[in-house]
Amino acid sequence: MAGRVLRALPRLKTVNRLQVILQHLKMSNQTDSTAEVLLEKRGGAGIITLNRPKALNALNLPMIQQIYPQLKTWEQDPETFLIIIKGTGGKAFCAGGDIRAITEAGKVGGKLVQEFFQGEYRLNNAIGTCKKPYVALIDGITMGGGVGLSIHGHFRVATEKTLFAMPETAIGLFPDVGGGYFLPRLSGRVGYYLGLTGYRLKGRDVLKAGIATHFVESEKLPALEKDLIALKSPSKENIADLLNSYHKKCTVDQEKKFVLDEHMEKINSLFSANSMEEIVKKLKQDGSPFAIKQLETINKMSPTSLKLTLRQLREGASMSLQEVLRMEYRLSQACMKGQDFYEGVRAVLIDKDQSPKWKPPALEDVSDEFVDNCFKPLGNDDLKL
Repeated sequence: MAGRVLRALPRLKTVNRLQVILQHLKMSNQTDSTAEVLLEKRGGAGIITLNRPKALNALNLPMIQQIYPQLKTWEQDPETFLIIIKGTGGKAFCAGGDIRAITEAGKVGGKLVQEFFQGEYRLNNAIGTCKKPYVALIDGITMGGGVGLSIHGHFRVATEKTLFAMPETAIGLFPDVGGGYFLPRLSGRVGYYLGLTGYRLKGRDVLKAGIATHFVESEKLPALEKDLIALKSPSKENIADLLNSYHKKCTVDQEKKFVLDEHMEKINSLFSANSMEEIVKKLKQDGSPFAIKQLETINKMSPTSLKLTLRQLREGASMSLQEVLRMEYRLSQACMKGQDFYEGVRAVLIDKDQSPKWKPPALEDVSDEFVDNCFKPLGNDDLKL
C-alpha cells in the first residue's frame, strides 16, 4: 500500500505542476492585456507595446521602469536582432509623459519629480546608445515623451496618421527628452521653430522635416512588423532594406510639398536671432501674415519657457546626447520649483481655460541671472547616465 501511494506521488506532483503552470498562463494572459506596457520576444525581435490607449499611451514611471531593464537585456542577448516599439489603440504612439502625476507630486514635494525625469532621460539615453537596431512605429499622436521614445533610435516609421509636436512651452516646460540634441540638428532653423512655437507636423511632413526616417501607410504596419520579425539574424542594413522597400511602395501624399517649404526662408532668418527679445523684434519688423501668426503663438507661451528653450537649443547644438540630457535634467528640476509649469498644466490640461497667468508675464522680466541659475550643475543630484 505504502509503495502504491509513493509511486502515485510523482504523478500528483506533475498534475499539480501542470495546474500551477496553467494557472500562471491564465494569469499572465489576463495581466498582459491590462498591463500598461507589453514586452515580448517574437522571432529575433524584442517588441515593446505601449498599452494605455485611454491615456493615449502616455508614459508613466512604472512603464519606464519596465522598459529600461528589458531594453538592456535585449541589447545583450545574442538571439535578439532588433527592437520594435509601438502603441495600441490606433490613435497615438505616445502622446507624452504623464504630466498630471508629475504635477500632483510636484505640488506636495514628492520624489516623483526627480524619479520620473531621471528614469525617462536614462531611457532616452539607452535608446540613443542601443547597439541593436531600434524601430519605432510612430503611428498617430507622437508628442513630448513619445518623441523621446522614438527619435533617438535608428529608424522612425511615420504614417499618414502621425501627428508630431513638442508643445512644452505652452505648459511652462521646455522641449525635453533630448530635444536640445535633435531639434538644433534639423535643417536650418526648423528645430528652433518647432521647439519654441510647438508647431504640429502631420503625416509625410514628419518625414520631410527629418524626424521620421521612413513613411508607410498605417494599414501596412502589421505586415511590416511581421516581415521584420521574420528576418533571420538581420543586420542593420537588412532592416533598412526592408523598411526602404515599404517606404518606396507608399504613394500617400507623395506629391505634396513640405508644409513649411514656403516659410523656410523666413524661419531661417527670423529664428536665428540670439535672444527671444530679438526674435520677437524681427517678427514684428517682418510684419508678414506668417510672422504675425508666430507672434500670436509666442505671446501665449511661458516667457520663462521660451528663454530656457532658446538657450537649451543653442547650447545643445554642440553637445553630445548625454550632455544634453544632463542639462535638461537641471532644467526640469528648475521648472518643478517654479510656478509656470503648474499654471500651464492647470490652464491647458485641468481647467482647460487656455489662459495661463505666467510669472513673470513678459520676456523682459525674465532675467539672464534667473536663466543662468536654471542651467547650473546640481552637484550630487545631477543626472547620472
